[in-house]
Amino acid sequence: MNFDELFGNFPALTITGLEQGAIYALVALGYTLVYGVLRLINFAHSEVFMVGTFTAFWTWEALGYDQNSTAPALGPLILALAAGLIVAGVASAATAVTVELVAYRPLRRRNAPPLAFLITAIGASFVLAESFGIGTRRAPFGMPTLLPSETLFTVFGADVTNVQLLILGVTLVMMVGLDQFVNRSRLGRGIRAVAQDPDTAALMGVNKNRVILLVFVLGGLMAGVAALLWNVRYGFTKFNVGFLLGLKAFAAAVLGGIGNLRGALLGGLLLGVAENYAAGLFGGDWKDFTGFVLLIVLLMFRPTGLLGESLGRARA
Repeated sequence: MNFDELFGNFPALTITGLEQGAIYALVALGYTLVYGVLRLINFAHSEVFMVGTFTAFWTWEALGYDQNSTAPALGPLILALAAGLIVAGVASAATAVTVELVAYRPLRRRNAPPLAFLITAIGASFVLAESFGIGTRRAPFGMPTLLPSETLFTVFGADVTNVQLLILGVTLVMMVGLDQFVNRSRLGRGIRAVAQDPDTAALMGVNKNRVILLVFVLGGLMAGVAALLWNVRYGFTKFNVGFLLGLKAFAAAVLGGIGNLRGALLGGLLLGVAENYAAGLFGGDWKDFTGFVLLIVLLMFRPTGLLGESLGRARA
């Protein structure tokens, strides 16, 4: 164990962990929303994220950017990021809705058992991943460097870059916006009503199918935003890019309390920080291992996660 590495780079490991955890949290929000309403683990959500990474990349290609492009000026940079964000968000939301309409809704109409939903979710995940794998010949794709990483200031000796601030800032804005939407808007009250008691909500005039579609749209939008941030931060995508990240995001949702929006944010940030501390202490090979061990240990003592409040019991 390398304590010198951990304590010597503690601020830098913390900042990098928060950055990575923010992306986990955005994807985890999709798992949490769907589970909170349907009690369904949407394992195809990782591929919804993957679709977002590719569509943002293709949007930048259409705008004339490739791996050899130099960083654009501020105006074109904002345009490229905004275009990528809109297209990735729309594409991911459309993919999520398609999965709901094609894979899950027919099962709900037939009152299928939970196991059928689980198997269908896994099947939908593989269909999406393999479709892109065949279409892209399983090759990785490098992103244009639209926003080069530059140090803006230091905190306790650790550099804080513009990319890190972008990721953390966008994540917090999206989280606050989603939280306020669910807890304060009329549509959000419909989501909470269906999550709490779908039959009573239907008697009160809430259209369950529309609420479910809305949940998939919101989850897809969060995944699309995460996809854009992934492209900016890590600079590549591949047909299976969502597999491990999706597992970590699901772990983050469970860690914070599945069905809890704020728990997804907390779980994602905690998981990202814990992984980086483990990498500093034990080495990079232990990074992925540590996050899931942390999940298992915490659930042994708190099975409902850190916050443990379901979406249906959330209050404004």
